[in-house]
Amino acid sequence: MTKKLFLLDAMALIYRAYYALIRNPRLTSKGRNTNAQFGFTNTLFDLINKEKPTHLAVCFDTHAPTERHTDFSDYKANRQDAPEDLLESIPDIQRIIRGFNIPVVELDGYEADDVIGTVAWQAADKGYDVYMVTPDKDYGQLLIHPHVYIYKPPYMGNPEEILTAEKICSKWDIKRVEQVIDMLGLMGDSVDNIPGIAGIGEKTAAKLLKEYDTLENILENADSIKGALGEKIRNGREAAIMSKKLATIITNVPVEFHEEDYRLKEWNKDELVTCFTELEFKTLGKRILGDEFNAFHAAPQSIQTDLFGNTVISKTETPVKKEKNIAEEPTETAGLFAEKNITNTPHQYHLADTTESIQSLVSLLMQQKEICFDTETTGTDANNVSLVGLSFSIAPAEGYYIPCPPDDAATKNILAQFAPLFAKEDITWVGQNLKYDLLVLKWYGIEIKGELFDTMLAHYLIEPEGRRSMDLLSAQYLGYEPVPIEDLIGKKGKNQGNMRDVPIEKIKEYAAEDADITLQLKHAFVPLLQEKELDSVFEKVENPLVRVLTDMEFEGVKIDVDFLSQYSTELEKDAKRCEENVYEQAGVRFNLASPKQLGEVLFEKLKLDPKAKKTKTGQYATGEDVLLKLANQHKIVDDILNFRELTKLKSTYVDALPEMINPKTGRVHTSYAQAVAVTGRLSSNNPNLQNIPIRTERGREIRKAFIPREPGRLLLSADYSQIELRIVAAISGDPNMCEAFRLGKDIHTATAAKVYGIAESEVTKEQRYKAKSVNFGIIYGQGAFGLADNLGISRAEAKEIIENYKKEFPNIQRYMDDKINFAKEHGYVQTLAGRKRWLKDINSSNFTVRGYAERNAINSPIQGTAADMIKLAMISVHQEMKKKSWQSKMILQVHDELVFDAVPEEAEDLKKLIIHCMTTAMPLPNEVPVEAEVGQGQNWLEAH
Repeated sequence: MTKKLFLLDAMALIYRAYYALIRNPRLTSKGRNTNAQFGFTNTLFDLINKEKPTHLAVCFDTHAPTERHTDFSDYKANRQDAPEDLLESIPDIQRIIRGFNIPVVELDGYEADDVIGTVAWQAADKGYDVYMVTPDKDYGQLLIHPHVYIYKPPYMGNPEEILTAEKICSKWDIKRVEQVIDMLGLMGDSVDNIPGIAGIGEKTAAKLLKEYDTLENILENADSIKGALGEKIRNGREAAIMSKKLATIITNVPVEFHEEDYRLKEWNKDELVTCFTELEFKTLGKRILGDEFNAFHAAPQSIQTDLFGNTVISKTETPVKKEKNIAEEPTETAGLFAEKNITNTPHQYHLADTTESIQSLVSLLMQQKEICFDTETTGTDANNVSLVGLSFSIAPAEGYYIPCPPDDAATKNILAQFAPLFAKEDITWVGQNLKYDLLVLKWYGIEIKGELFDTMLAHYLIEPEGRRSMDLLSAQYLGYEPVPIEDLIGKKGKNQGNMRDVPIEKIKEYAAEDADITLQLKHAFVPLLQEKELDSVFEKVENPLVRVLTDMEFEGVKIDVDFLSQYSTELEKDAKRCEENVYEQAGVRFNLASPKQLGEVLFEKLKLDPKAKKTKTGQYATGEDVLLKLANQHKIVDDILNFRELTKLKSTYVDALPEMINPKTGRVHTSYAQAVAVTGRLSSNNPNLQNIPIRTERGREIRKAFIPREPGRLLLSADYSQIELRIVAAISGDPNMCEAFRLGKDIHTATAAKVYGIAESEVTKEQRYKAKSVNFGIIYGQGAFGLADNLGISRAEAKEIIENYKKEFPNIQRYMDDKINFAKEHGYVQTLAGRKRWLKDINSSNFTVRGYAERNAINSPIQGTAADMIKLAMISVHQEMKKKSWQSKMILQVHDELVFDAVPEEAEDLKKLIIHCMTTAMPLPNEVPVEAEVGQGQNWLEAH
């Protein structure tokens, strides 16, 4: 068997792991960022599992200076400080490496790549296949040895890649891998601040090496190289020599490859358990160590009976770990460690499955002011499931479960006994994701009165960027691990079982526990909402919205299937025509859906961009942003973009929408996610209404498919006018912008007139468009570079526009500065309604991480206030429509737009009500008016 040695470049992999999750960081219950620890551990374990190395080591840099720093004081000087979270991860990662019993190799005065290069060549000389695990391009020079390779682990959806000398030469367009250091000597390396020769890039460097073979030969022949290039080489001689030396990996470091030291050994499981427990790697821990990780022996039981004559299990003793088989979960799904669970925590869970026991339970519940309840169903789509049972809790460690038979009539008879309870208005109903339970009961004709308290929404406000499954919240806030659903019905996915197949006694424990835990979470969240001053937005915005969304999801929207069928055929024909146009212009047939083949046609055959960028996998970038910049160069680009739009519209919406029709109603019932977007905005799925295209004519046509549910009815569409800019004006108090809105001016024209110093009547269409880009771009952190790129203008012109903008609207810049400073001092920003977003990286010394937090500090109050406003408007409209018992229904919400299915005789009054509720939902400061408009039609497009 071939001996395989893997050498890991620790810091490169740590940085890579950290930044892979930068937009959605993994946080422990104490707010600790574990991106790097998690990513590194996952990479290490997957590598061991998949590649089966016989020998392995991890190599670190040390803090001691190297010869490179002595030779060139600015070596790596331009690197920004590492994020604090990343630096704090290193001791954890080193402990994890020790837990895997893997040697760490490091040596003062040398970098990790020097150590890796030295060990790699020593091992290769001894017959090993050596894989250097790194994303660093500099390592290509080491592949001169035939048994040394670069191993790039999977990253951001891309598979792992093994680079050979041949692939390195192809990537760099060179003949020999030794020329990698010549390339770096010529072009430099911005990452390590290696200067190279000013003005020489990768393509020029490759061309020079084709002719002269080495850097030294190029320098020797500099006098014969004509023009500006020769002058650059002559002027950059010293920098090039120094750069090549800096880029050369040292392969005679005083370290020895002793085979036994690097051989894989038994893991130190106790060390790994300790690390994974502290880092809260629950599922990853089980994946690596098996079910023995955080598994416990059941404690001795004491048997009692409850008031219904059921057995009650009380478990009180300390848990003991026991061994189980390795789990097969592929990813870490989030999991905190909790010592308490159903096997070791006293509880009384009762079964009410007779008329007498149900009546007894109803009598008990009728006396309560606060009840937690939960539903058990046959699936996850609340609009298309059957009720399996109900559970209730009125005190910690107590719960009640009522099974419901498959027969709907029998279930309705059971629910009828609870009707007086559900009708009481002086009860606060507690639940986790209450919208689901309310919707399930609504299909059985049950509407719950009284106040609501949704623990999922409470946590959403307390920790907007957190994860909020009930199991996770229970572990985090109660130190208790509930029974996983998989224990009852198997693993998630296609092979998942049905709750109907689970014995009643097991469902009772699971369901009653859910209600019990949710009630306890409510008691934990109330003081946190008050402490963080979030109780107002919770009680006025999020909780009342649950009933609104429940009714909207229940109503659904009618879809014109015939129109979609015809439109699908039309899109297919148009897409085929665009595809044939592409092949004709390319002069070759290829797979248009393949980015790799498309890149080769555009940039190698047609040569549309000599500086075409490549992705990390080495293929040309062909994303929409790249193609849009080339659209003016060749008609083929327009045809490609059109082909992509047409095929996406067809597959994602036109062909998919009919498949989403509910067989019970003949309508599509989108599901609104109220606790996902950190800004407070609603999101939706099945279908995702937020992404239905409106910017292109073909995309807008899809809205024609949304129609009234019955002939004779019509759709109304209500939309806020420029609401985010109005909010910016109001909260910044900028006099010019506030005045423009108060006077009812077109804000983009008014902005253009101020920026260009001309009368509003003289503003051209192009100037208005540029002003519009500034209005929307500057508050989201867009600078001169971004504006220039967006508008296709010079950076100098973009800079001048922005400077004029800031001069004419001085309070906008003041607003941005104030929000950043407030966040730095308090750690959060908030909306006008009091919704908060915490920004833990706002004071980071790493400017990339800090910059992301600063942009959020500026735009979160704006987006969040807009989200709060439309939510308040929805609540107000919904309540008034209920009072009036109108037949018209609110059916859709998309961004700043509301859609209604209306009866004609109510339409005019409904329009007035909508406008009133939308414009008065949240009055803005500085007398900035809020405006909305309503249209009507026989389909959504017509109404909009």
